[in-house]
Amino acid sequence: MAELRHNRSVSVGLGVGLPAFAALCLAAVLWGVLPLDETEQLFVSPAAVAGICWAGQLWYVGYSVDTAGSTGSVWRRLFGLANTFTLLRGALYAVVAGFVVVPAGTDLAWVPALCYGVGVLFDKLDGIVARSVGQQTALGARLDTAFDTFGFVAAPLVAVLWGLLPVWYLSLSAARYVFLAGVRWRRIRDRPVFDRPDSDLGKYLAGVQMVFITIALVPSLPTDLVRTAAPIVLAPSLAVFARDYLTVSGRLSRTNN
Repeated sequence: MAELRHNRSVSVGLGVGLPAFAALCLAAVLWGVLPLDETEQLFVSPAAVAGICWAGQLWYVGYSVDTAGSTGSVWRRLFGLANTFTLLRGALYAVVAGFVVVPAGTDLAWVPALCYGVGVLFDKLDGIVARSVGQQTALGARLDTAFDTFGFVAAPLVAVLWGLLPVWYLSLSAARYVFLAGVRWRRIRDRPVFDRPDSDLGKYLAGVQMVFITIALVPSLPTDLVRTAAPIVLAPSLAVFARDYLTVSGRLSRTNN
């Protein structure tokens, strides 16, 4: 009974307390950093949007953590050095998401490119740290995937709303969710689901996407150049998602990949 109460209290702390506290902190920092003359006329504050997005990501963190064991061990697993870089990346992506309510052409237009670009660097750094100190965990891998996915929604959405990327580039944001929905639908219908191809191509292409999106968000870059390159960069990533679904659905053999 005592262990059950302990696990419940830790779950509440991770799932409610941590997201609420962190969201308030992030929003307060942004309210203090972002110039009032650039944000006070907006219907919704980018600081509030960023805080809500950060809370949502941290709620997912709490949902992902196994609360068994001592309270200290739970927090150590979550806030190990590698996972700390991953969590900071999630905060930076939340800041990017806050700019969906900011019009293009303001003096703050450089912020999404900076935050997303630093987040991309943290993406590489957390993996290096995890391998160096032996902190590669299932939780870390899940957080990494979750924040990558969120970043691939937030950053392209800002770029599309600002006219920096064509609207069809959001197919990249939808691709993973479509893939997961297809897999779940097969399982609901009791159809076989096979393993994905044993290939690192998707990881390399994800890295290319991150760099390209960062460049696309840079305010001074010619938009025509970015839009010309967009289909060339996007097509291989969508092809990999299609290949993966054909493989897990059994339509394509893993030996052919």
